[in-house]
Amino acid sequence: MSVISVGQAAVLGVVEGVTEFLPVSSTGHLKIVEGLMNIPVDDDSVVAFSAVIQVGAIAAVLLYFFKDIVRIVAAWGRGLRNREERYHHDYKFAWWVIYATIPIVIVGLAAKPLIDGPLGSLWVVAASLIVGSGVMWAADQMGRHKRGEDDVTFKDAMLVGSSQILALLFPGFSRSGATMSTGLILDLDRVAATRLSFFLGIPALTGAGIYELKDALGAGVGVAPLAVGTIVSFVVAYASIAWLLKFVAKHSFNAFVIYRIIIGLLLFGLLGTGVLNS
Repeated sequence: MSVISVGQAAVLGVVEGVTEFLPVSSTGHLKIVEGLMNIPVDDDSVVAFSAVIQVGAIAAVLLYFFKDIVRIVAAWGRGLRNREERYHHDYKFAWWVIYATIPIVIVGLAAKPLIDGPLGSLWVVAASLIVGSGVMWAADQMGRHKRGEDDVTFKDAMLVGSSQILALLFPGFSRSGATMSTGLILDLDRVAATRLSFFLGIPALTGAGIYELKDALGAGVGVAPLAVGTIVSFVVAYASIAWLLKFVAKHSFNAFVIYRIIIGLLLFGLLGTGVLNS
């Protein structure tokens, strides 16, 4: 039998879709909900399931930013054939996304036993939620929000891409939170930092989902729960992306900071009272 039922998969798909691109930690929320549903959070197939349903959220990004992605890929293709096209910002940006993904791939493969083991503890998630909130608040206050998407440089892409490692090692820190915060520290405006976070998340999250698929199918999660979780995460994530881009255009990240602190403290309380097992 599958360790995750179709109904549980649907719930987790909603959680994944809502939280994947909001700076609140999708991994942390998935672990909390899994714990509340008595799903073993440290089971290899459950860890793999969480990575696989991220592909649904990534598919939502691909659809939402389809025109931008086509434009960037087309520029990259033209640049490979024509030297003069290599001065185009979109051509360079395509390479920057590739280069910026390399650090997280290396660390992800090297530290996988730690990530799937002790670093996956809900205590780590709770602490990371709160510490990440402080980082996000400081970044929003420090940033001058004066640079747009066209001002992104190779250095920006590498620093923002490398910041994804924080969320990889400390689930609860949030990949979106880490990348957006880094973008703000680099003086990108909130919309530019958010869009850069989306683009840099595409190869990293897609690769993680494909890599974990064999473990999810081969170690206790059925095809039906995987399919349901992925489809639900796709639908919900699409709506979440549209909402987030409108929100950050007019608001600071303070609402997310407060929410993360509340969830982190609540999680500490649930763990301390034994309601949840770490």
